[in-house]
Amino acid sequence: MAALHPKAAIGLWFANDMISDFQAMEEDVTGRRDMLKLAGAGLLTSGLPAAPARASEPGAGCATPAPLRWGRGLDGQRKADLGDGRYLNPIMAGDHPDPSILKDGRDYYMTFSTFDSYPGLVIWHSRDLVNWRPVGPALPKNIGAVWAPELCKHDGRYFLYIPTKGPNTSWVIWADRIEGPWSDPIDLDLPHHIDPGHAVGEDGSRWLFLSGGDRVRLSDDGLSRIGEPEHVYDPWHYPADWVVEGFSPEGPKIVRRGDYYYLVTAVGGTAGPPTGHMVIAARSRSIHGPWENCPHNPIVRTVSHDEKWWSRGHATLVEGPAGDWWSVYHGYENGYWTLGRQTLLDPVEWTADGWFRMTGGDLSQPIGKPAGGTSGPHGMALSDDFSALALGAKWNFFRPAEGERDRARVEDGALLLAARGTAPVDSSPLLLIAGDQAYRFECDIEIAPGGTAGLILFYDDRLYCGLGFDADRFVTHQYGIERARPANPHGARMRMRVTNDRHIVTFDTSGDGGRTWTRFDRGMEVSGYHHNVRGGFLMLRPGLYSAGEGEARFSNFTFRALD
Repeated sequence: MAALHPKAAIGLWFANDMISDFQAMEEDVTGRRDMLKLAGAGLLTSGLPAAPARASEPGAGCATPAPLRWGRGLDGQRKADLGDGRYLNPIMAGDHPDPSILKDGRDYYMTFSTFDSYPGLVIWHSRDLVNWRPVGPALPKNIGAVWAPELCKHDGRYFLYIPTKGPNTSWVIWADRIEGPWSDPIDLDLPHHIDPGHAVGEDGSRWLFLSGGDRVRLSDDGLSRIGEPEHVYDPWHYPADWVVEGFSPEGPKIVRRGDYYYLVTAVGGTAGPPTGHMVIAARSRSIHGPWENCPHNPIVRTVSHDEKWWSRGHATLVEGPAGDWWSVYHGYENGYWTLGRQTLLDPVEWTADGWFRMTGGDLSQPIGKPAGGTSGPHGMALSDDFSALALGAKWNFFRPAEGERDRARVEDGALLLAARGTAPVDSSPLLLIAGDQAYRFECDIEIAPGGTAGLILFYDDRLYCGLGFDADRFVTHQYGIERARPANPHGARMRMRVTNDRHIVTFDTSGDGGRTWTRFDRGMEVSGYHHNVRGGFLMLRPGLYSAGEGEARFSNFTFRALD
C-alpha cells in the first residue's frame, strides 16, 4: 500500500444546516459537485489515453460481446462461482484490499486491510479459493487505521502482523485457534514501515519483510523484534516513461518452493493512474539474499484503462487444493473506484527457468476453478432482522471511540443505536461492505425526542451523502456537508429507502411501512466519492447513523443487489 497522498484539490468542509448558509455557499458547492463528477468519470486523474486493442487480444476487431454475468448469492449479491466449474472475478467483491492468505491443511484463511472500521480484520474461510465465508473479526479494539496485515501460522500458532497509521507502527496479535480469542495487540515499534510479510529462513530464523526493500528480525516467539530494520533488496524499476503513481515498493510476500525463496512485491503506487500498480518478483536460494529480480517483470500490470481491472497489485502466491498454484491480489473495477479495491484470483504457472507467470490475462473472462477443492456457500446476507448484534463481519463502526460498542444493542427485533454527535461527520456511523454496482437498502427508523437519524452512503467523515430526519425536517447530506432541510411529513417514524444504481442515488420515504413511497426531491451522482478525489484508500459504503439525543430504533433492514 502506498503512503498517504496529499489531500485532493477539492475542498470538503462541514457546513451547518441553516438555509441561509446553504444559499451562501451554493456557487462553491456547485463547483465541487462538478469536480466530483469529473473525477468519477476519470477526467481528473492521469489523462492517459485508451490504448488500442492488440490483434492478439480477445475481441480485437470484433463486435462488443454481451456483458458477462456473475453468479448470484444471498440478497442477490454477485459471487464469483458461476456454478459450471468456472469463476468470474472478483472472488471478494467490494472493499477487500491487500489480501493476506494462509493455507492451513485443506483450509484457506484470508483477511484484508480494514482501515478505520471496527471491529476489524475479519477473517474469511474457504476450501476452494473461490467461495468464502466470514469466521469473525480478530481486532475489536481501535489501534489506528489498519493497513495491509499479514496472516500466518508458525509452530501451530496463528499470528497477525498489523501495520497502522495514527499511530504509525506495526503490531502483532496471536491465537491458538483461528476463531480466537486473539491476544491484545503488542506494539513492535516500527514507525517507518508498512506492509509486513512474515518469512522463516532456512536456519529457522523469523523475519518481517517490510516496505522499501527492508526487513527486520523477529524473536523466536514472533512477539518482538530483534534489532533495527535493514535494507536487503532493491526492487526492479519500471521504465521511466510508464504512467504510474510512484515507485513505492510495498506489500512484500515470501513463499518458498523448491530451492528458492520467492519475494513478490508491488510497485507503481496503489491508486492514481489505472496503469500504475503492478506485481514484480525476485528470488534467492537463501532468506538472507542476494535477491535476483525476475527477467519477466512485471508479472501483472494493467496496461490500458480499457481493461476490466485497474491498478492490479499486492499479490500473494498460494498452493491450490490440488497442488497447482494461484495468486490473490487486488484491483479497482473499471468505472467503480467507489467500490474500493476488490480481491482477484489469478492462476499461476511455473516455467522451465524456475520463475512463474500468471495466466488469467486481464481477468475479464471466466476462468476454470481450482481443482480438488470443496465448494460451499459464499458471503453473507446484508439484510438484518436484528435478532442478534452482528458487529464485525457485517456491521462496523467508523473510527470508533473507546466504548463505542456500548452504543449499540438489539431488542425485540430492532437495533437501538445511541445518538452521538450532530451528523455523520461526528456520529461514528455503522457501515456495511456492499460489492455490487447497483443495490437498494431500506429500513424502518424511529427517533427519540431531540434525535436525528438516517441512511447514508459513506466514504469517510468528510465525504458522504444520504438522508436523515428529525421530528420536523429532513436533512440532506451531500458532498460531506448538510444541505437543504425540507419539512418532514412523517414525524418521528418512517421507512426510508436508498437506491444506488451505478452511482445514481435516489431516496424514497414511506409513512405506512413501505406500502406506498414518496420520492425525495434530491437525486445525486456519486461516482467521484473515492480515493483519487479524497484519499484514504476506502470505499463508498451503505450505512446508518444516529445523532443528536436519545436512541434511534432501526428495524426490518433489507438489502438487495440490483441487475
